[in-house]
Amino acid sequence: MNTPSQGRVVVVGVGAITSQGPTAEDLWLGASQGQVAIRPVEHMSMDGYRTRLAGEVVAGHSPKHDVGYPTEFTDRALDFALIAAEEAMGSVGLGNDAVPAERWGVVLGTCNAGLLSARHWYLARERGEPVDPRVLLFTPPQAIAEALAGAFGVRGPVLSVNTACAAGANAIGYAADLIRSGRADAVLAGGTDALSDVLVAGFNSLESLSPVPAAPYSKDRQGLSLGEGSGMLVLVRADLARELGRPILAEVAGLGLSADGYHATAPRPDGTGAARAIQAALRSSGRAAEDVVYVNSHGTGTAKNDPAETMAMKVGLGDASRSVAVSSTKSMIGHLLGAAGAVEAIVTVKAIEEQLAPPTASFTAGDPDCDLDYTPNVARRLDIGVAMSNNFAFGGANASLVLTRDASPPATPTADRIVITGVGVLSSAGVGTEVLREAFANDRRCTTDESGARVGRVPLDVGEYLTTKARRRMDRLGIFSVVASRLALQDAGLTLDDGNRTRVGTVLGTGIGPMETIEAFARPLFESGPRAANPALFPNTVYNAATGQVSMHVGAVGPTTTVTAGHAAGAGALAYAFDILSRDEADGMLAIAADTLTDTVIGAYGEIGPLTTDGFGLAEAGIAVLLERASAAAARGASPRAELLGYGIASDGRGVGRWDRDGHGIERALRDALERAGLRPSDVTAVWTNTIGLPDVDDPENLALARLFEGSAAPPRFAPKRLFGEPIGAGAPLALAVATAGEMDGPALVVSSSLGGTHIGLVLGPVR
Repeated sequence: MNTPSQGRVVVVGVGAITSQGPTAEDLWLGASQGQVAIRPVEHMSMDGYRTRLAGEVVAGHSPKHDVGYPTEFTDRALDFALIAAEEAMGSVGLGNDAVPAERWGVVLGTCNAGLLSARHWYLARERGEPVDPRVLLFTPPQAIAEALAGAFGVRGPVLSVNTACAAGANAIGYAADLIRSGRADAVLAGGTDALSDVLVAGFNSLESLSPVPAAPYSKDRQGLSLGEGSGMLVLVRADLARELGRPILAEVAGLGLSADGYHATAPRPDGTGAARAIQAALRSSGRAAEDVVYVNSHGTGTAKNDPAETMAMKVGLGDASRSVAVSSTKSMIGHLLGAAGAVEAIVTVKAIEEQLAPPTASFTAGDPDCDLDYTPNVARRLDIGVAMSNNFAFGGANASLVLTRDASPPATPTADRIVITGVGVLSSAGVGTEVLREAFANDRRCTTDESGARVGRVPLDVGEYLTTKARRRMDRLGIFSVVASRLALQDAGLTLDDGNRTRVGTVLGTGIGPMETIEAFARPLFESGPRAANPALFPNTVYNAATGQVSMHVGAVGPTTTVTAGHAAGAGALAYAFDILSRDEADGMLAIAADTLTDTVIGAYGEIGPLTTDGFGLAEAGIAVLLERASAAAARGASPRAELLGYGIASDGRGVGRWDRDGHGIERALRDALERAGLRPSDVTAVWTNTIGLPDVDDPENLALARLFEGSAAPPRFAPKRLFGEPIGAGAPLALAVATAGEMDGPALVVSSSLGGTHIGLVLGPVR
């Protein structure tokens, strides 16, 4: 069994492409000199917007790796990630000889992912033009992560997170946690996003864009400037870095996550939500507020965000906030959304390395509500031993990173078992676990024929669960997430109040995200131009909007994140929740998995592969699983349904939409899961398979299971998707819901895979 190495994780390489230039050195040189690289956009029309400016990446830069794009097509967001990753990986020279491929990981943060790929396909179809359906494979966030894995031969954990503007920081912190938990020795982590008309029109509709370069914290600021690009970092176990003789740039000492539970776009004015992320990052790093010398702030330049962040720093750092140097990198390159936290972490790493606090550019007269030291216009020499990088996002998702120069004592969490105390189910069988179990026991097929395709819809009367006012700003993904979460809490007998809500968090797993809202927002925009952009819809176009709705309507405001690992997203949510609880960062976590269907989504799947009444069929679902630390559950007298004993994760490392046909990645994930649970294959009494009716997916799984149980009596296998359809990211939680609806005979395996070769195995057990 792999074990963590003293909890220390260090940065040994960085790479970036931004409006400052195609390298991390360009980024640092511009940022440290206060050089504003926010200028007129050239590669797309800016007609009809409040501004013509953005932090645009100049043309002429292409990645070296071939990721299998369809002919005459590339996606800027993926290209940016590849370019930054090539620089970061090239700077350290750590190939598979130094670190085995199975011990490398990838964690990618993004907000819009392959939106340009989806846009290309959608507009071609609308115009009646031929378009290669393989373009669609490059749309989801996980596709970028799996493209990076294929480019660099990564076969360890490969994951994507989408907490909007906090995604890059979230990805780096998650990558460090994977190393600390012994799941990887080295991880390529960061974020990427590209400008698009959909993005610019959205912020324009919110009246957030500044006609001049953003001037964060200044009294006369007029809004934010958008940007694009990517930042990638190579994180390694500290002892391995020393063993291999790699220079250490900084240490990733801690990550803090929290939810505001306040508003879809506006931050909590008193800063308390973001302050909890700051304090959580300090706790996990073993550092005190007084140790922090420099903060790379979120610093967007909007009227509401800057004062709220100032309050967050005052609350989070206390009196120490008055002596901290603060600056906004966005004042020079714009807001890079899902890449912001990554490039700003790189600037923070360089600030530590060079002992120089970069400035906030374009700073004029200070706002009375923004009264900290924002390092105006000129860099400052400082003895920076401990620094922080903050990022706050739509939906109230907050992330704070602590980066240090010197070794810090790692926090040592109290070990505990992780139990399942509540399950809420919305499936093609109906609402609730009982109807799901009944359908499974009676072999009742819950999908129907829609124009020659198998489709499973959730028969939900929303009015039974949410008032008209409550659901006014929710799409179907948000509704599923909120209703399922309420059902899970009710099943667990847990009421959230001011005494416990900060210790209960949320993780959403979604494979395709809010496609209903993205379509509804983009379609009028494509037809009629920027003025058709609906500001009421735009906040729900981010993948983590549904998690934000759960925090607001259910009251769970502990750690929050959104995992977007394709068809393995629900399993990824359960795994991430397991890790957060294992580190004692929460008492309970709602692991939510949800995906919904539109005609366009069904049509897209139909173009990629077969959708027939006998084979592969699609379904929608919303499943919420309440996981708790066993001690917390016992303290409130809960009766757990089952125990989550452990999980394993592995990647085939073949690239976008490609699998190892022999199933070796699946086998490694399952063996790792059993080993971490302290079990042998012969201990398993049931396997809940990923079988979906596609030979390219099912055959490798069958081969992996045959090898896993070779020499022992093979346990029975169950294939719930045969009855309920393929619920995209909700498959593993759906299987868990069926498996735990009655008495368990013994340990059970749940198998989950993305369509791009990322595999997660979960081990469930009866309550001990």
